[in-house]
Amino acid sequence: MMQQIVSHTPIYVWALLAFLLYRGLWASRDREISLQRLFIIPAVMLWLSLSGTRADGVLGGGVWGVWLLGLLAGVALAWTLGRATVIQVNRAAGSVLLRGSWVPLVLMAAIFVTKYAVAVVTAMHPETRSSLPFMAAVTSMFGLFNGVFVGRLARCVAAWLQSAEPVAA
Repeated sequence: MMQQIVSHTPIYVWALLAFLLYRGLWASRDREISLQRLFIIPAVMLWLSLSGTRADGVLGGGVWGVWLLGLLAGVALAWTLGRATVIQVNRAAGSVLLRGSWVPLVLMAAIFVTKYAVAVVTAMHPETRSSLPFMAAVTSMFGLFNGVFVGRLARCVAAWLQSAEPVAA
């Protein structure tokens, strides 16, 4: 059965996995990155998570509320746990020094595996699309994962804004 599942997976899915693993491994090392480039991975993860979210399912329009609650929980989690992280800003270079972390790799893998597993489960058991608990859990998980990315990004943007030189009166 696993062979069937893997063999019917489009090639672009494996290319996406390779890209996510590469970026996750890259994020495990200290690096200096421009403020604009900080937005790339959260945007890709947002697209990946929302690409399968639809308001015509069992949750109806409430899907966005469930997703948003997960997102807010993830932002709060990342903001709270990230307080101990020192973010160094280099305004002259327009960059931020990020400490290496395995969190992005884990989150990217979690989003990928969740999206893949949901696709397999719903293909094999279409009735799960009508399961309110299943769809609410999946939707809130995607929101939570994205919230952690957004929360980490918000911490970097806050550090950038706080590093601004005070304006003379």
